[in-house]
Amino acid sequence: MSVIALAAALLLMQQAAPENIDWDEAFGVEQVEADPVTGELPVDPYVVTNANAGADPFVSDRMAQAFGGQEGIRAIADRLVAINLADPRIAAIFESHDLVRLRRTLFEQFCYILAAGCDYTGRDMQDSHAALGIQKGDMNALVENLQRAMREADVPFAAQNRFLAKLAPMSPEIIDR
Repeated sequence: MSVIALAAALLLMQQAAPENIDWDEAFGVEQVEADPVTGELPVDPYVVTNANAGADPFVSDRMAQAFGGQEGIRAIADRLVAINLADPRIAAIFESHDLVRLRRTLFEQFCYILAAGCDYTGRDMQDSHAALGIQKGDMNALVENLQRAMREADVPFAAQNRFLAKLAPMSPEIIDR
């Protein structure tokens, strides 16, 4: 019997898997429940400090005003997440993550750095992005998307550049390879 005929015979004899199998249960995949109040998934404990934001805040609230205050900053953070999810270059990085937590911590980070009166309660940049495999091209796409979100919100170009200059030094802590 030829190898091809043997392979075909083995395939015909193979049983199909039962239709109603819970594969997560079969492979021991743990189901994680979102917090009923915040909607966020649980994370391992960490030290909460504004230093985790990755940059010192601006010294006055002029930048916060240029971004439309907390309301404008929240809209930009939310829009950035939406743009990233729609961007085929980087959408996969975001799809399997807690988007509720991402929107909240991104807003807090931007709000803190822009001196709009917020504290940052997220993890530090290195721990937040560990094992995501973020490459330089991914970071470039994210920056382009942030520029788009700021432009759509009519943030003055000079203010955009000042903000990006605050964020840029974080790249080595985020880019994995």
